[in-house]
Amino acid sequence: MSAPSQSARTRERVGNLLLLLALAALALAILPLHGGDWWLAPPRAGQWLWAALLLAAYAGLCARQWRHVRRARGATVTDDAGATLLTVFWASQTGHARDLAERTAHSLRQAGIATRVRDLAGLDPAALARVPRALFVASTTGEGDPPDHVLRFAAETLSAPATLPGLTYAVLALGDREYAHYCGFGHALDRWLRQSGASPLCDPVEVDNGDPGALRLWQHHLSLLADAPDLPDWSPPRYAPWTLRERVRLNPGSAGGAAFHLALAPPEGTHPQWQAGDIAEIGPRHPAPVVAAWLSATRLPGEAPVAGPAGREPLSALLARSHLPAADTVRGLDAQALAARLQPLPHREYSIASLPQDGRIELLLRLMTRADGSPGLGSGWLCRYAQPGDRIALRIRGNPNFHPPDPARPLILVGNGTGIAGLRAHLKAREHAGAHRNWLLFGERSAAHDGFYRDEILGWRDRGHLQRVDLASSRDRPGRYVQDALREAADTLRAWIADGAALYVCGSLRGMAPGVDAVLRDVLGAAQVEGMLTEGRYRRDVY
Repeated sequence: MSAPSQSARTRERVGNLLLLLALAALALAILPLHGGDWWLAPPRAGQWLWAALLLAAYAGLCARQWRHVRRARGATVTDDAGATLLTVFWASQTGHARDLAERTAHSLRQAGIATRVRDLAGLDPAALARVPRALFVASTTGEGDPPDHVLRFAAETLSAPATLPGLTYAVLALGDREYAHYCGFGHALDRWLRQSGASPLCDPVEVDNGDPGALRLWQHHLSLLADAPDLPDWSPPRYAPWTLRERVRLNPGSAGGAAFHLALAPPEGTHPQWQAGDIAEIGPRHPAPVVAAWLSATRLPGEAPVAGPAGREPLSALLARSHLPAADTVRGLDAQALAARLQPLPHREYSIASLPQDGRIELLLRLMTRADGSPGLGSGWLCRYAQPGDRIALRIRGNPNFHPPDPARPLILVGNGTGIAGLRAHLKAREHAGAHRNWLLFGERSAAHDGFYRDEILGWRDRGHLQRVDLASSRDRPGRYVQDALREAADTLRAWIADGAALYVCGSLRGMAPGVDAVLRDVLGAAQVEGMLTEGRYRRDVY
């Protein structure tokens, strides 16, 4: 437990003093019972009654004091080292959700986050109000029903909102898409949390019959929550060898980080399929100089053949795809013994900016840098070290929550930065479908240097594929971001939503996404926004 504050210690001392005064009063009250016969003699019937009443009063005082102590200690849930605990709640019919909750907690602990796992059936909304962060892993049975052990919780707690303004949360919803109310209980839980004033870390992650792609999306959100991009994948990666064909910097002279357009060709003879909104998962690699320096420090032969997940290969090739352990922890091991201990690097994921009709996957990503100025693992590999013609380990992950709406429905697209990649794929898909009632709102730093795909966007506008385009450049007009452009167009927003438009958001989880959500609630009202979420008309792919 964490050390109590000065005010808490003062309250404890006052409580102890009051308890001592109560004990003294009890002693004075008992004194008359000792009159007459020697006080060790058997008491009379009246004395028995008085003793029982006083004992009951004393027990009541103790219980009241204990309740105060429990409430004081429960104000912030901490571990023995004083770290605030993140709680993972589970609701499971078969045990699968509980297992995923345990795996979630294990990943967070690996990232240094104190975490505990609890049954959702025991959740107390008053206690939850004192918890800053919580995750929920909830399965659905039958037609949207909660698991048996949380039936009472669902009936009693979800029937009315709580007061949870200080809580941030995420929901992993398990279900079966063959049922009409797919992931129904997970969505009911999410609605209750939103209506209670809690803030979602991300939209609910739906898992259809244990879909590994959806679980990787959950792991991606965990890495963002923990600020730990190197969290290991739960299942071994199965990549295909794509080829880097093109890399072009799109923002030379920008005050922001360098952003690159990449094109990757699929393995020869294959025709992979995906939809707008889907994700490219990349298996990153350490650059050759980093591997060479590690081999030099350990004095291990990089050319030594070892048996790894991909078959026999040089040790250096396996090291390039693996976490590099500290040199002093592997001294004395031969190459094969080391290979058996290596853990693969976790994947990185990026929104796909193209369609299968383009014949290649196109990406837009920014070169990220660490605190010491060195490039990030995934972006460094793709933007700096890999060369055109090199093989890139890639797998496609379906992202149904961000797939296109019905072509007959108007579409509002809102994004910033490299989030334009996912929106570009949607505009391409709408063009193929002949759906031209589209409105794009996009924000970046500078129109002169950060106009990603600007010519293409203006071309769509001139041809009538984009009925409206609003661009916000925060450096050109300081303090004006894409959410401000959306607010300025409030009347148009209301009209499009009244016509049944869907609204898709892609880009920054911090700043942009909550800013857009706040504008929507101000302009449309919280009830209408909640209704759009329920109907699937408001969707987000933010990171």
